[in-house]
Amino acid sequence: GLAGAARDLAIEGADVNAQGGKYGNALQAASYNGNRDVVQLLLDKGADVNTQGGEYGNALQAASYNGNREVVQLLLDKGADVNTQGGKYGNALQAVSSKGNRDVVQLLLDKGADVNAWGGQYGNALQAASYNGNREVIQLLLDKGADVNARGGWHGNALQAALNEGHQEVVQLLLDKGADVNARGIEYGNALQTASYKGNRDIVQLLLDKGADVSAQGGRYGNALQAASYKGNRDVVQLLLDKGADVNTQGGEYGNALQAALNEDEGHQEVVQLLLDKGADVNDA
Repeated sequence: GLAGAARDLAIEGADVNAQGGKYGNALQAASYNGNRDVVQLLLDKGADVNTQGGEYGNALQAASYNGNREVVQLLLDKGADVNTQGGKYGNALQAVSSKGNRDVVQLLLDKGADVNAWGGQYGNALQAASYNGNREVIQLLLDKGADVNARGGWHGNALQAALNEGHQEVVQLLLDKGADVNARGIEYGNALQTASYKGNRDIVQLLLDKGADVSAQGGRYGNALQAASYKGNRDVVQLLLDKGADVNTQGGEYGNALQAALNEDEGHQEVVQLLLDKGADVNDA
């Protein structure tokens, strides 16, 4: 098996720290696969526990990503730096938070992982957990001092990450913990625009109840009404209009809501009619 092959290579004098390939080195590969015996063997043969490289940056991040608690514990016992930066997820805590393994998250935090460490594709552990939707992990990170409004990463902040996947309970939790409902995001400008684009009326209502600015500008679609109109989300369009959204506001990729609704090949006829009934300027379309 794998352990036997690794042992044979070690006996034959293979360089256990040789670099290359997807995982950068043998230790990271074994850690990713969760094979404790091979990890132990490589460490016994002199593998550097903190060697950098590969997709996951280091062995600890690779093991953490897959939730291999025994391997994570072994690496930490052998001196793995819990806050080492690098790789796809920036650090081990963000990696495991993106997968939702609470036990490993707890272990890393107990070993001194920085709950607000920045880096990686999600920017921080809280954003990674929010995207994943694991409420227990999110609660744990918040209890350990995670900044609910920390910026960075693909989604800009944790609230936007949760909205992107439609995790309503997580959205509620983050808002209850002080998430800024009008914080700027990346692609969609703000939380309300994200939710409007996704078409979840209940979440849109929740954001509005929490003080989301129905007229906030920014992002790809300029405002929430244009985002909802582009996707043909009639119920959301109606709600936004009822809450005072300006039907003729200019901005965004399509200029205004009516143009956005007309942009699709077949057009969103119900939304177009609704916008016209609400006074959309047909000469701007």
